[in-house]
Amino acid sequence: MERDRTASGVPRDHLPGASTTGGQEPSAGSPEADDGARSGTVEEAVRSQLAAMFGGVRGGLETTVPLAAFALAYVITEALEPSLIAGGSVALLLLVVRLVQRSTKQFVLNGIVAIGIGAVLASVTGQAEDVFLPNIVQRGAFALLLLVSILVRRPLLGYAVGWALDDTSAMRSDRGVLRVADRLTLILLAPPTVRTAVELPLYLGGEVGWLGIARLALGWPLSAIAFGLAATMLARGRTPFAPVT
Repeated sequence: MERDRTASGVPRDHLPGASTTGGQEPSAGSPEADDGARSGTVEEAVRSQLAAMFGGVRGGLETTVPLAAFALAYVITEALEPSLIAGGSVALLLLVVRLVQRSTKQFVLNGIVAIGIGAVLASVTGQAEDVFLPNIVQRGAFALLLLVSILVRRPLLGYAVGWALDDTSAMRSDRGVLRVADRLTLILLAPPTVRTAVELPLYLGGEVGWLGIARLALGWPLSAIAFGLAATMLARGRTPFAPVT
């Protein structure tokens, strides 16, 4: 049978933009390809990114143990200099282990920076509790930033979700992404809020020993609880993508 032709005699399936095969795969960047990239649920798309952000138990310990070692040494010696040496030595030892293993140094560097800034401040003021002040301020500022980001409808974890989706503006264009980002940010808000609420009164009271205990008790265990809640939410959540129309 003769093909359907246009008035000019050219077969219709040879015209520009016409499909020649019904089963042709959509090209990268086409709406069809984009729809495929957003199949499933929001939780499935971001599940694998969460562990890297929290750093796991080891990351939490590397951040908190140097300050706890400082506090323990201060309780024993009641002297600032040997306590700073103890905390700094622990931090450097953790760094050496990471270097030997050629693994990420992010969290141990956080611990080194925290005790380094605290050491300078404590050396100036002569108050041992000032070693903990930079970290308390950092935690409080982070909690405030997370709270403000939720209130202005730009939850901080939305950028992590967008990164997982290869679209950092996803929470502005998709209601499902925004809902998941709100929940994750609320979970992330809890640890620094609790730590600040507990540690700030201890700092004001000059309780160096209790500050060390609080740092350990509210360090990786609290992060592990938050991680568990977030992981459970991501495992059980079934939030569909809902593009804003």
